[in-house]
Amino acid sequence: MKNKYDYLIVGAGLFGAAFAQIMTERGKKCLVVEKREAVGGNVATEQVEGITVHKFGAHIFHTDDKRVWSYVNRFAEFNNFVNSPIANYKGKLYNLPFNMHTFYQLWGCKTPAEAHAIIDAQRAVAAVEGEPKNLEEKALMSAGEDVYKTLIKGYTEKQWGRDCKYLPAFIIGRVPLRFVYDNNYFNDRYQGIPLGGYSQMVKKMLDGVDVMLGVDYFSDREKFDGMAKTTLYTGPIDKFFDYEYGELEYRSLRFETEVVDMEDYQGNAVFNYTDYETPYTRIIEHKHFDRTQKSSKTVITREYPAGYQKGGEPYYPINDEKNSALYKKYAEKAAKTENTLFGGRLAGYKYYDMDDTIAAVFELTDKL
Repeated sequence: MKNKYDYLIVGAGLFGAAFAQIMTERGKKCLVVEKREAVGGNVATEQVEGITVHKFGAHIFHTDDKRVWSYVNRFAEFNNFVNSPIANYKGKLYNLPFNMHTFYQLWGCKTPAEAHAIIDAQRAVAAVEGEPKNLEEKALMSAGEDVYKTLIKGYTEKQWGRDCKYLPAFIIGRVPLRFVYDNNYFNDRYQGIPLGGYSQMVKKMLDGVDVMLGVDYFSDREKFDGMAKTTLYTGPIDKFFDYEYGELEYRSLRFETEVVDMEDYQGNAVFNYTDYETPYTRIIEHKHFDRTQKSSKTVITREYPAGYQKGGEPYYPINDEKNSALYKKYAEKAAKTENTLFGGRLAGYKYYDMDDTIAAVFELTDKL
């Protein structure tokens, strides 16, 4: 049975499924092994009360890359969902992303010039000199005190489990300030959610591919590796090397999902809770992701940030200086590992949007 397959793919998430689909289409024989009992990884969905439920947090597909968009549309029909979250700060509501609706709600200003004047004045008061040394300085320098304290600080400190003064500035990237009345969270040309859910899309991607569910690759690595010429590994890179250099750090999440006996709970798909005192970061109401689904009930999920313990579910890599140096050691070792490829957010210790995941698969398969 040795080398029965061209590729053994460890993990049936989006990266593993797309890789398996493309290589199978090219005439290669692939085997996917997945420790969960279902495909899809963290984009997995299920049907509850006639509603498509995102099991591991909301996932909205958005991209400017026409090749990526055309690819995923081969496996699902996408709706025209536009992500327009609402922030709840101590009972007051604000539109996201930060735009003229938000600035009106904060200050009563009605024109871009008025909003610019307030933000510029607050930036001057913050008086951050040179490059920001932490996330707090980055936010104050970019958006001023009101936006930072109302909409960034509490949410971010809950998510990462530490004060913004001790978080690296790059975590928030560029603070998106839009001086137009536009609540569309993403600027990308293409946006939507697959009708019927991501699990159906991933299942279709894996048509014609051998898949083993509920199987832990690490239960018998030697046997699995012997079944294929090459292994693609999409799990935690430190685990692959038996934590030789130490453990990489992550933040995790805990989800509380419940069926509520009413047609509409909050009137929007996503509510962010930006104060520190509310223990969850957001409430998702799943039926608003696809309003063609009719049900007399609704399903909501509260999303709680959580610390990560080895063996738990890693969600967000902590890409600070210490962890980045540690990952570099593993990446160098991975590059020298024969007959093994590495891909995806866990193997790459990097948070990927879904379109970036597909683009990374294209990059890898184009090289092959």
